[in-house]
Amino acid sequence: VALAIDTSYSISITIYCRQNRITMSNKAGKTTEYPPLRRIPRHRLLLFGLAASTSLRTSALKISIAHHHRQHPVVRRPSFLHRYGGSSAGCIMSASSSSSLLVSSADTDSTLPTFRDKEEYETYLQARASLPRGFRCGSAPGTFVPVEAPAMGGLKIFGTVVALDEPTESWGAVFTKNKYPGAPIKVGRSRLSSGMPLQALVINNKVSNVCSADDGQAASETVCDAVATCLDLPGGGRSVLPSSTGVIGWRLPAEELAREVVPAAVAEIAEGDGDAFTAARAIMTTDRYPKLRSRTLKGGARVVGIAKGAGMIEPNMATMLSYIFTDATVEKSKLQSILSSAVDDSYNSISVDGDESTSDTVAILSSNVVPLAEDELPEFEAAVREVTSGLAADIVRNGEGTKHVIRVDIRGFPGSDADARRLGRHLVNSPLFKCAVAGNDPNTGRIAAAIGSFLGKMEPAPPSTEGMDISLGGRTIFSKGKFVLEGDVVEKELSRHMKRAQLGEVDEYPRHQKFVEVAIDFGEGGNGNGSAVVLGSDLTAEYVAVNADYRS
Repeated sequence: VALAIDTSYSISITIYCRQNRITMSNKAGKTTEYPPLRRIPRHRLLLFGLAASTSLRTSALKISIAHHHRQHPVVRRPSFLHRYGGSSAGCIMSASSSSSLLVSSADTDSTLPTFRDKEEYETYLQARASLPRGFRCGSAPGTFVPVEAPAMGGLKIFGTVVALDEPTESWGAVFTKNKYPGAPIKVGRSRLSSGMPLQALVINNKVSNVCSADDGQAASETVCDAVATCLDLPGGGRSVLPSSTGVIGWRLPAEELAREVVPAAVAEIAEGDGDAFTAARAIMTTDRYPKLRSRTLKGGARVVGIAKGAGMIEPNMATMLSYIFTDATVEKSKLQSILSSAVDDSYNSISVDGDESTSDTVAILSSNVVPLAEDELPEFEAAVREVTSGLAADIVRNGEGTKHVIRVDIRGFPGSDADARRLGRHLVNSPLFKCAVAGNDPNTGRIAAAIGSFLGKMEPAPPSTEGMDISLGGRTIFSKGKFVLEGDVVEKELSRHMKRAQLGEVDEYPRHQKFVEVAIDFGEGGNGNGSAVVLGSDLTAEYVAVNADYRS
């Protein structure tokens, strides 16, 4: 085990196994070796953890943790270092300070982290990836030859299994409203309506199991049965919730998954090495990087969420696959209510390309390990909202070909919040506006035109816009029916705002968390209380390339 501490402006800690010895070295190259971990008294490790945690709380230094390869059975990601929200059972530090920094689109530039490279970003996620108590997970690859395209040869497919120590009735889900749902959606709806307990999830990428020529539901059940057999679940395959994502129309390689992938994933569970980061990475398809958020409540309960999604993002429920795990004790109906509300304000308020997937699923499961008092429910609900809002922003930022994330804040809309949300989606889905953002071109006329297009179709009559103000990057560009533009100075300022929000050419990690900010305020004359925040992406040549080459 080697521990390297960089004592410059930020502290970075990297943990990896090396012949069962501990090496500590600073930036100057000074190195000190210690005996194998088993010979070091546990209280010394805890004291080191407490000292590091205390120092961080007072100096607000930045910590990053990378956990590359674990062989020694005692080594675990140090939960005391949860500057980024990492926590686990037995952590000696108060959990009240472990809120995630990457929380939602309401953050400002000063509160959001930046990343220099892929390693730093993944280190950030790994530090926050410990699963809540009562959960375990494992992922494994396999190969298959698609019946529909045998010339493509053997393709790689990943399977992920998330298991609970005990069956739980405390789970909820929201599924796509697409009229051609995938077979796993049909199975999931049946599980949800029956109220049966769950004890595992199984997720595969590469093939979505939608409208294939065979019996897709039977294929999903085959995989669920394999999970139940490998885990020896008392509830059998019906206690497993399936999810699939990938190519539409292909048959699910159920036999390959059941014979090769599921046993290997369950073996990973038995080894105890799996965490939420492992699962977040394994469920990716055209995603450029994994997405993970977490939050630890004051009482010690954890809320951890992962998601995949980069294209076919137009909400009518959830817009991708997302799973939220918690050890807080919350009864089923309350959990479903909290999830549905959070989905409306997060996943249902984003759009990348205006297409709604056939496989959209958001599920939440509780192991019910940590008691939660009634007066602690608001904190839990806020944590779920924080996690889902953060993941929603991550999905847009990770959109296929995305170089800018657009944030539209609508206030005083003369209608409901749902109507305001539809206006926001109409704007972020405008091809002309999306292209202008991609080119850092502050073509303000395209914003006004898209808003006017939507309002003109409202029934029974378009609302008044006499008091409406529109701003871009915090500067008012349209007020009370007229543009407020002052020549080249404003033009350059607006363009600079877009350039600052540009993600750059590196696709393996999000360089920053900034937005192209658009605000629409209907003012008092609008006579409305509707409000919404909607996120969208620009439209680039890379988006066309990704989707043109998706299967090839």
